[in-house]
Amino acid sequence: MDPILGVLALSIVLGALIAFVFFKSYVLKQKSQVQATAKPEPPSDPKKPSKPPQRVPKKFHSKPQPHLSDQDQSKRHHPLDLNTLKGHSDSVTGLCFSSDAHSLATACADGVVRVFKLDDASSKSFKFFRINVPIGGHAVAVVFSDDSSSIVVASQTVTGCSLYMYEEENPKKGSDESNQQKPPPQVKWEHHKIHDKQAILTLTGATSSYGTGDGSTIVASCSEGTDILLWHGRTGKVLGHVDTNQLKNTMATISPNGRFVTAAAFTADVKIWEIIYAKDGSVKEVTNVMQLKGHKACNSTHSPKAYVLSFIVFTSFLSYQIFAILSVIECSDLVMLFSELGANYYSIQGWYNKDLEHQCVSPNGKILAATHGPTLQWLCLETGKVLDTAEKAHDDDITWISWSPKPIPLGNGQVVVLATASVDKKVKLWAAPSEDSNSN
Repeated sequence: MDPILGVLALSIVLGALIAFVFFKSYVLKQKSQVQATAKPEPPSDPKKPSKPPQRVPKKFHSKPQPHLSDQDQSKRHHPLDLNTLKGHSDSVTGLCFSSDAHSLATACADGVVRVFKLDDASSKSFKFFRINVPIGGHAVAVVFSDDSSSIVVASQTVTGCSLYMYEEENPKKGSDESNQQKPPPQVKWEHHKIHDKQAILTLTGATSSYGTGDGSTIVASCSEGTDILLWHGRTGKVLGHVDTNQLKNTMATISPNGRFVTAAAFTADVKIWEIIYAKDGSVKEVTNVMQLKGHKACNSTHSPKAYVLSFIVFTSFLSYQIFAILSVIECSDLVMLFSELGANYYSIQGWYNKDLEHQCVSPNGKILAATHGPTLQWLCLETGKVLDTAEKAHDDDITWISWSPKPIPLGNGQVVVLATASVDKKVKLWAAPSEDSNSN
């Protein structure tokens, strides 16, 4: 055999052998990798079914949460609870109804005043517009001026309190109101550092309808000091100044006809001033006419302090007005009645086992709504009996309450509404209880 052919044949055999060995090793390697990949599968099988149970509970629990929340809300629900106005991002410090009860304004510590339209107290959502107070201040109180289109706002800053009167602009004549966006309310007048650096405790308003009053709105701002200022709601003019001379005020209010101003302060006495009107309807002077004494404290070691009061005005069968001043002195409840300037009074005690913090009388003068912390209670003025109680009306302390001056639509009917504001960033609407009901 040719040596060349022998070498060639040997080379072919060796190459084939090498290729066979290489191919065999490659196949074994791939097989081992496949086996190595397949071996972990048995322990991974129990893991696979274990993952879905971890995910399923998350989905399962995420859906029922609102349902559980609804159940919690239903447990806290009170029969008189009509609705909740949301949208506030901080504590709600004050509220006020317009004279026609179609609007409700709220003052919030977030620096925004919101004016809600109350077309139906049972509505799922309420339309409202915002009024932003100037930067650096936060709204502490609010009151409507002559109508629902004008509103007076008290704003607190580090340098003191300011008053602003905002008014909605009327659309221009000939313009298409349906296509024209309504401009935001504009500032018509403003006053700064009105009580020096003292904070404003209460801001209340009333229509000057008594005697020769011109029917305009009078606003009273009560400071935490001893002074009370009276303002003309439309123009912002100062109408009068009152000094209680009682170390520090707790609140002040005006009778609904604009005749009397009364204040509660550090001592146990309640002082009353009368607004005297001139023939042209302007305010002539403000004079001190009465001081209500006789309040007693629960603890004789310190002086009793009047800290809530309210006016009731209604017409008797003899066609003259009866005024009632409710003053709560620590844990002693006292209702003082006087006809014109007569000092007749009577007291009803034991209404409440804790100090009342806020109170307001219904428009018909028959129901007193009072609060302590988050608790809301309705009382009959004629008998002193408790009509109803909401132990946890809010999730935090109630800061202000107010009755609607007129009934508000509720579905197919109408109802007199009590609005409550709270630190919990909510405003609630409550129906008036039956005057014959009794929770005891």
